[in-house]
Amino acid sequence: MKRSLTALIAAVLVATTLSTTTASATPAAKPVAKCEFTPTPENPAAKPVRIPSPVARAKGTVDVYFVTNYGPFVVRMDRANAPCGVHNFVHLVKSRFYDATQCFRLTNSSRLGVLQCGDIYRQEEGGPGYKFPDEVTGQETYPRGTVAYGNQGPGTNGSEFFVVHSFANIAPNYTVLGHVIAGMSTFDRMVAAGIADPDQDGPPAKPIRIYKVWTH
Repeated sequence: MKRSLTALIAAVLVATTLSTTTASATPAAKPVAKCEFTPTPENPAAKPVRIPSPVARAKGTVDVYFVTNYGPFVVRMDRANAPCGVHNFVHLVKSRFYDATQCFRLTNSSRLGVLQCGDIYRQEEGGPGYKFPDEVTGQETYPRGTVAYGNQGPGTNGSEFFVVHSFANIAPNYTVLGHVIAGMSTFDRMVAAGIADPDQDGPPAKPIRIYKVWTH
């Protein structure tokens, strides 16, 4: 991928999402949250990555930019809603964990319409070598554009995440990171390309690749 192309995409997305803020003359101390990251030696890290620090910012948002072979998209993540989850995601992005990876699951059924990414080897295999607790209230909903952590049971968050391209009629068991604020048409193209499974839940008919992820 040429640098000029990446720069152009970044400029377009920044222009779409840029907002201005006024700094306070006497800024208050930033609220923080304590996080618990537990090593998983039975599932070692699929890519070199350290365990994040146990202290996370608990206020504000962060925009995460993705470039895929179907186009770019931007996710605005809410630190107040999931301070440890966002802290972890930003840590993985800065560690280049998601760069040059593949999304192995695409669904488009009457119950679930999501793209699942963050598994390095194959669906639900290849995490960061640690896990951390859920950040849910039991009132979560997952409309189009929602980005949330996937898991294999309570307290098993790691690197896996999903983006809702239509809707997700699922229990409120998944930590919501934020929402897509630009580039939903990228997911429409992915869905239009098809799914290699008659039940519409499986590998994409054509590979979906994440080239680069960064924060702003």
